[in-house]
Amino acid sequence: MRDIPDPVGVVTDKWQRPNGMTIERVRVPLGVIGVIFESRPNVAADAGALCLKSGNAVILRGGSDSYRSCHAIHYCLVEGLRKAALSEAAISLVPTRDRAAVGLMLGGLEGGIDVIVPRGGKSLVARVEAEARVPVFAHLEGVNHVYVDKLAKLAMAQSLILNAKMRRPGVCGAAETLLIDKAAVDTQLKPLLSTLLDAGCEVRGDSTVQSADARVKPATEEDWLAEYGDAIIAAKVVNGVDDAIAHIERYGSHHTDAIVTEDNSTAERFLKEVDSAIVLHNASTQFADGGEFGFGAEIGIATGRFHARGPVGVEQLTSFKYRIHGTGQTRP
Repeated sequence: MRDIPDPVGVVTDKWQRPNGMTIERVRVPLGVIGVIFESRPNVAADAGALCLKSGNAVILRGGSDSYRSCHAIHYCLVEGLRKAALSEAAISLVPTRDRAAVGLMLGGLEGGIDVIVPRGGKSLVARVEAEARVPVFAHLEGVNHVYVDKLAKLAMAQSLILNAKMRRPGVCGAAETLLIDKAAVDTQLKPLLSTLLDAGCEVRGDSTVQSADARVKPATEEDWLAEYGDAIIAAKVVNGVDDAIAHIERYGSHHTDAIVTEDNSTAERFLKEVDSAIVLHNASTQFADGGEFGFGAEIGIATGRFHARGPVGVEQLTSFKYRIHGTGQTRP
């Protein structure tokens, strides 16, 4: 985090008007960020460091099962603030397990919180998005897809789908659905299924996928919407890139989706038309991570359409203002 450039005060654009005024767009902090998270106490350290680096104050509310760990981490953070002669209040921890504290944070603490970031399961994120009275950087689900095009290299497709699903099946960037081009069924379907099944991944497929391997279980409508968080994947044969994009639009969660192909024009169309925070060409969906983007740590992955979309690092934790330099200009 020390090596990440300070985003505050960076001039992102600058231009001069015909009347001689110079206008600059400059990064500024968001203000006070409320971070509500569940089991992972490391979020306290990540969020505290990210918010401090981006010039924001943060209020942390960890889960009851990580209460003591969060306090120990927060103690270390405060010690660091003290030694650096910074305000100890810059990184604050809610000192109670009482769930009423979450409601107070969602209400904005009478203007004391500018943004809420939830980190946890579906029920937590759904509650935050439903009840928050301040902006939220959040995603509900990571229903991520890998589409294997007819012009994909089989060895690459096998490697990517195995990594995207099985490296860490429980992370939000894990692939949950495999889409295979109808034109690639004869050469790629069976090997791709074998790669997953032999690695211990359960496959739930449509009729064509089932006919390719007896180990495949039938998929239901719910499977196309599922974020398994486990070694399970849904698989479907689609009629080219148009059908793949339509499937992703209908069932996806706008998180992370990938295409495997050697056809650059097809890849460019996929990258342009799939409306997800992260889209990849010939790379694993498990790269959906702030560290892999070079952001250092991340505070989460946002799937909305605010300025913070995808991994939320220090730069995404800033807004901007305009600075105007004149020489006495007045408006006629």
